[in-house]
Amino acid sequence: MKTLTAKEEEIMGFFWEKGPMFVKQLLELYPEPRPHFNTLSTIVRGLEEKGYLSHTAFGNTYQYYALVSEEDFSRKTLRGVISKYFNNSFLGAVSSLVKEEDISVEELKELIRQVEEGKNDTHR
Repeated sequence: MKTLTAKEEEIMGFFWEKGPMFVKQLLELYPEPRPHFNTLSTIVRGLEEKGYLSHTAFGNTYQYYALVSEEDFSRKTLRGVISKYFNNSFLGAVSSLVKEEDISVEELKELIRQVEEGKNDTHR
């Protein structure tokens, strides 16, 4: 999965939240001063080229919709961060969060409980 710029991710957020849209509808979601229509259109076409969006033609205009779910995007982005910064070690990532006190002992225990329950569910 190709990486997204901050602006591309922002636009995908609108599609995940609102569903299929025309570029004109996307433009209306922005506060003033709004980006130019052509700028948004170019970014949306780029997202389509990257495989994140597709479209349905309505005459000479297109309604775009997400091909990649927010959940899949989040999961693959997390895997990419762990690969790049933690040498593919989920343990290293969690250890870093514990060391920085971004995750409490209680949250860590809850995570362990969820993992154990998940493993038990798959063996039934």
